[in-house]
Amino acid sequence: MSTAGKNIKYLRKLRGWTQQEFASKLQIKRSLLGAYEEERAEPRIEVLEIVSEIFKLTLDELLLKDVSDTKGSYLSKRRLQKLASGTNEIQLVPIKAAAGYLAGYADPEFLDELNTFTLPMLAPGSYRAFEIVGDSMLPTPSGSVIVGEKVESLDDVKNNQTYIVISRNEGIVYKRVMKNPKVKAKLTLLSDNPSYQPYIVNTADIVELWKASLIIGKANTQQRWDVNQLATLVSNLQEQVSTLKNKMN
Repeated sequence: MSTAGKNIKYLRKLRGWTQQEFASKLQIKRSLLGAYEEERAEPRIEVLEIVSEIFKLTLDELLLKDVSDTKGSYLSKRRLQKLASGTNEIQLVPIKAAAGYLAGYADPEFLDELNTFTLPMLAPGSYRAFEIVGDSMLPTPSGSVIVGEKVESLDDVKNNQTYIVISRNEGIVYKRVMKNPKVKAKLTLLSDNPSYQPYIVNTADIVELWKASLIIGKANTQQRWDVNQLATLVSNLQEQVSTLKNKMN
């Protein structure tokens, strides 16, 4: 047999991914990845192609070489260090691209046209950045860029956390998300600015979720509130919480 299974296991651990996380990236079941790593099955060519793209290796290297062997040269050791750290290349979806994103979010050609950047402080993972507009999430100002980590399953959504939600009806929105255990087919989206009412979306309409990891904003654009504004906002927020509790009960 080839060394592909051994290499796949080594590379996965190098990035710190679980079998489930890596299997999702390879678009296969976790049990099948386990069979590859235990060398009970030979990886399919389409899986090897994804692995080679992620780790910037050739198919020959995956199939014929032991990539964990760093004794050969200094360059090979440096290469594996880079693989371990990852580059976290982040695609930026600016406002002008938001309209086309709903149709192109899964289209490699569309995504390749987006500008990219990297942030060294992020842990290895799948990230994307979205520019937001409007004042619904104040004090996060309009024009901020939200860097989000991909959420693979709705089961992983945490109540009252902020997410970029991409849905067929609403497009791209940045909101806090609340789940109702009694109605799993719907999510409630809340704004940080209490002037905006919460609303409900069907989970069947959601095509992507990105958990907010980082907010990038322009200097000197932070919203300032006076005492009267804060009092009004708190009052509105209390009313919304009471309404929300009644709906959930």
